[in-house]
Amino acid sequence: MKIGYLNKYKSNKSAFFFILPSIILISAIVIYPLIYSVFISFYDYNVFDKVPPFVGLGNYKEIFSSKYFWQSIGRTMYFTVVSVFLELFFGFLIALLLNKEFKGRAILRTLVILPWALPTVVNGVLWTWIYDPNYGVLNVLLKNLGLISKYKNWLGTPLSAMNSVIIADVWKNTSFIAIVLLAAMQSIPKDYYEAALIDGANKLKIITHITLPLLRPAMLVALVIRTMEAFKVFDIIYIMTKGGPANGTQVISYYTYAASFNFHKFGYGAALSCIVSVIIMLLALMYVKILYKKV
Repeated sequence: MKIGYLNKYKSNKSAFFFILPSIILISAIVIYPLIYSVFISFYDYNVFDKVPPFVGLGNYKEIFSSKYFWQSIGRTMYFTVVSVFLELFFGFLIALLLNKEFKGRAILRTLVILPWALPTVVNGVLWTWIYDPNYGVLNVLLKNLGLISKYKNWLGTPLSAMNSVIIADVWKNTSFIAIVLLAAMQSIPKDYYEAALIDGANKLKIITHITLPLLRPAMLVALVIRTMEAFKVFDIIYIMTKGGPANGTQVISYYTYAASFNFHKFGYGAALSCIVSVIIMLLALMYVKILYKKV
């Protein structure tokens, strides 16, 4: 009994030493910055003060009383809801198509992955060229088709710029949802479809009564991941619009960046990042609760 306990102790000790480098790395790049960010959020921290003054909850009070904060939250919610809904809709349609057997299906599946494989920075630059008001391919195409009479500046107004960024984001990330849903579709037994056809069910009923209910776990997983990513979107906004025009695309992540690095209000920016982290955590908990209770 004693020998067995000692062997188990030695085994646990060895396992601990194997994971120790990972613990140190995670602590260095995640835990310490997180704790330090929370710490400086209680100070009026900037690069000009050697000893930043303690302001307590002052940064948080200033944030919640700022109209720019609430406007950025509104833009973030708009971006998140619209982009995730479109990605889920088109991803489902693409997955349905790729789940069928036809010639060239393997090639088409490979092509579908390409937008998702592109780095977001490359995607942003690509769509900036497409939307260019002078030589962008979108203006050329629409004018040749007779849909517009003159070239338009698609990134020139707040609403148009936001919708243009959403289109670029949807083009890139729809592939991810399509891949997740396609993998789930492949696991659905064909017997279900055959039985439904024998019973006289049409294609719409098969999709609504068999495919969609069985895909709900995969849909929720994809929804969780994409909602979290969309809510903290930054890179494509930075590349395409830099929060403009007239702050029309200044989502919460870009607002945090601007407060921290443009106005050097690092304590204010740290408080913003803490608030964003809490919001994302609450969204994640909400999705997890739905995932485990209703699926």
